[in-house]
Amino acid sequence: MSIRFTAKARRGMAAWALAVGLAVGVAGCGGSGGDAKKPDSSPSASRTTDSGPTTQEGQSDQPLAEVRGSDGLTLQITSAERDSGGFVTVNGTIKNDGAQTLVIPSALSGNETEIIKNGKSLGGATLVDPVGKKRYYVLRDTEGRPLTTTGFSTLKAGDTLAVFMQFPAPPANTSEVDLQLPTFTSATIKISG
Repeated sequence: MSIRFTAKARRGMAAWALAVGLAVGVAGCGGSGGDAKKPDSSPSASRTTDSGPTTQEGQSDQPLAEVRGSDGLTLQITSAERDSGGFVTVNGTIKNDGAQTLVIPSALSGNETEIIKNGKSLGGATLVDPVGKKRYYVLRDTEGRPLTTTGFSTLKAGDTLAVFMQFPAPPANTSEVDLQLPTFTSATIKISG
């Protein structure tokens, strides 16, 4: 009788745990569906027709760094965040400050065969830890594709392109690194998180 009671109790606990898990999952998927309008952060927020990126929650209006590349390209680095999985994701915006449509330089992809065969990307980017004296290359997925923005070719005059690059995280005590991207000047950025 004790074995029957124990087996019945285990089945009941498993069913209860499954029901709770499903309820939590459904509650997590709920919400406004993204249709609700968020109020402006201040009543006097200015409205512009600038096609530049908007700042995301938790990010400041000021970029971490701005570097110049060839032919009038500018890269604004808006965030560099460390996550719990051991990665650093760098977000930013490339802008064509020139007067003509530009072909994005293929040098941004770097010179590694594995990355080049996957098309144009920011695979040539590196993070340098000057204190630890280490260089971190853009991560790749299991098929060798770089974990960066890919598939871009040209940028019209005045247009912007939101970009990201993901790297292995330097040690937790490293808070500043140098971002290097071929054809652009180097920039020291602060890692958050």
